[in-house]
Amino acid sequence: MTDLDNALALIARGTDEITKPEELEQRLKLGRPLRVKVGFDPTAPDLHIGHTVIINKMRQFQDLGHTVIFLIGDFTGLIGDPTGKNVTRKPLSPEQVQENAETYASQVFQILDSEKTEIRFNSEWLNALGSDGMVKLAATYTVARMLEREDFKTRFKNNQPIAIHEFLYPLAQGYDSVMLECDVEMGGTDQKFNLHVGRQLQQHYGQEPQIIITLPLLEGLDGVQKMSKSLNNYVGITESPDEMFGKLMSISDELMWRYFDLLSFRSNQELSDLKADVTGGRNPRDVKFLLCEEIIERFHSREAAVAAREAFISRFQRGQMPDDIPEQTLQTSGEGIGIAAALSQCGLTSSNSEAFRMIQQGGVKIDGEKISDRTLRLDPGFSGILQVGKRKFCKASVT
Repeated sequence: MTDLDNALALIARGTDEITKPEELEQRLKLGRPLRVKVGFDPTAPDLHIGHTVIINKMRQFQDLGHTVIFLIGDFTGLIGDPTGKNVTRKPLSPEQVQENAETYASQVFQILDSEKTEIRFNSEWLNALGSDGMVKLAATYTVARMLEREDFKTRFKNNQPIAIHEFLYPLAQGYDSVMLECDVEMGGTDQKFNLHVGRQLQQHYGQEPQIIITLPLLEGLDGVQKMSKSLNNYVGITESPDEMFGKLMSISDELMWRYFDLLSFRSNQELSDLKADVTGGRNPRDVKFLLCEEIIERFHSREAAVAAREAFISRFQRGQMPDDIPEQTLQTSGEGIGIAAALSQCGLTSSNSEAFRMIQQGGVKIDGEKISDRTLRLDPGFSGILQVGKRKFCKASVT
């Protein structure tokens, strides 16, 4: 493969869609660094690894020699992104925006090369736009076009209120691309409408339209719903190495490859070789170790990653945990499930009464930790290894 082919393959890995790939190829052939923008509204200061999918893609662009723009939406954060919301979102105060922005910046530089990152705040040009400029910007788009956006369309159909200022959000985001003269803008699949507004505004202002790259939302540890702290199926980037290692080892072997695609900086060839190894008989558990170590090293250190691996082996493998643990998805209609019922449904006990008895005797563990609370409930999003006695195991997830 040529260098161009390798670059295109790396950029495309793990993406949901590239609009228009032929334009991306043409831009890459220009031989100059592309300007690649990703916007962040600083609304949640603590990141989990699901948030880092797009940041990893930014780092790949950096490694290919391109300019990455980390845009902090301190102005748009005051509007509040209505994407995916069925009610008007409450804007943040300027103090909240600034505090969250500082936290974001400190966390993303665990992945991005700070010396190759252009940090911008969109208040720089949106404040300067003024009321006259904002009216002119609003005149570039119609209400009919705004109502093509799915969440606006749904709210309008259901007679739910849409505040006028919410229409300004995609316009402001699009205007960011004009002011930054972006070649590429990336975002989650839920941002597709906003990204296209930027492309159309660039054309309106006489610029070459940006290429749009959307990335999928990473599934949580349960492999079903997107990673979310509210669903408790997440791995936080500030969690301890041991906690991160245990959580990542709980994912299914199939989901492991999804995490490799979206979270690993290994080359496409390396991932292909690992898949071939597993097909040839290598234990997927050992490959999963590599994933865990890479992620923990990124947010802690190589020493911490090795220590977490050894602690995991000591806790589980030397405790005679089998290689092939059965998996069970517990359907609860979003209500969670009591620990006794979970043990019974997983086939680890013959009845709830036996489960209660084993808990009382100290014979029940979750992820290697002994439990004593008979009233414990496993909430939706839970994913972990249930153990009864020394030889009964089940990898359970709750939906």
